[in-house]
Amino acid sequence: MALYVLKFGGTSVGTVERIQAVAERLKRYRDEGHQVVVVVSAMSGETNRLVGLAKAINDQPVNRELDVLLSTGEQVTIALLSMALMAIGVPACSMTGDQVQITTDSKHSKARITDIAQDAVMDVLNSGKVAVVAGFQGRDELGNITTLGRGGSDTTAVAVAAAIKADECRIYTDVDGVYTTDPRVEPNARKMDTITFEEMLELASLGAKVLQIRSVEFAGKYNVPLRVLSSFEEGGEGTLITFEEQDMEAPLVSGIAFNRDEARLSILGVPDQPNMAGSVLSPIGRADIDVDMIIQNSVGDNTADFTFTVPRSDYNRAQEVLNQVAADLGAREVRGDDKIAKISVVGVGMKSHAGVASTMFESLGSEGINIQLISTSEIKISVVVEEKYLELAVRTLHSAFKLDEQG
Repeated sequence: MALYVLKFGGTSVGTVERIQAVAERLKRYRDEGHQVVVVVSAMSGETNRLVGLAKAINDQPVNRELDVLLSTGEQVTIALLSMALMAIGVPACSMTGDQVQITTDSKHSKARITDIAQDAVMDVLNSGKVAVVAGFQGRDELGNITTLGRGGSDTTAVAVAAAIKADECRIYTDVDGVYTTDPRVEPNARKMDTITFEEMLELASLGAKVLQIRSVEFAGKYNVPLRVLSSFEEGGEGTLITFEEQDMEAPLVSGIAFNRDEARLSILGVPDQPNMAGSVLSPIGRADIDVDMIIQNSVGDNTADFTFTVPRSDYNRAQEVLNQVAADLGAREVRGDDKIAKISVVGVGMKSHAGVASTMFESLGSEGINIQLISTSEIKISVVVEEKYLELAVRTLHSAFKLDEQG
């Protein structure tokens, strides 16, 4: 007998029929003798509907009240799923974040979990019931309802699994595992049986949509075994995210991630002096704009050119800030481009093998794809290219590293 935490997203519980299908799957777990905690999201589209209602009242609703409203989406799902379980003879108990005693900080709409008391969930399990937990929500020290922001239900599931020391946390989604890249871009993409936490963390941070980075970080921090499976297919093993290092025969590259939500900004002719980077980036940071890739070049006349990338949604705002920085520093010019994309190759095999960068650059060059920026880490190489070359670049790299052939 094992103790599992299972998470089902909004698509998986998007209709009454799908909720009943989830209940049947949970019954099979129970029939095999396992204890089960299930964490669910709001039904597909429900959160957007609630946000629409809020904005019909006030374009900028207070985040505390918005959290109270949005948390009701998951409460609908836990009640319906509990009813569906009981209708097929499986004892169940729905639990809100407050009832589970998920404690968070007070940053409404993007709160972070600070503690989970295991007693409430374990009491339900020990009474012979399935614990049906609302994802995405908790409470702060003052008792206010909070929500966890993007990927919050995944994070809830991993956090609950850590608290109750579950044997495995299983994330059920609309794909059957983690692929070498997005199959919609590269039809030859291959589902991986296993991937290391290091690799998954990089892929999640670089734009892979299977898991949110916060949930992967949480799982890695608390050593929670994590598996991604399909909600709509039976029998598959999905992808296990493991703490074990790959063996000596591991591939150099495990996956290719990409992100279209990128824009590039350059400030040219900045005085080349100590803390120049701080002078440029501090105003960007104060505007609450995240900076990703950075490159600085001295140009020989006591000036330097400074280039960085930001989320495309922040491009116009960042450009306004940078124009003011240029005026303050006496820079020559500000340039920008919001038609770029970032592509990254990821693999723990890079730690002990050379040649990945040269293969990557030569493959892209053979297709006439110009690289604008390069960033590296121990298990990752990222490049920025024109957005129009994104799909060609991904397919080229997937083939160059033979990702469709590796077992």
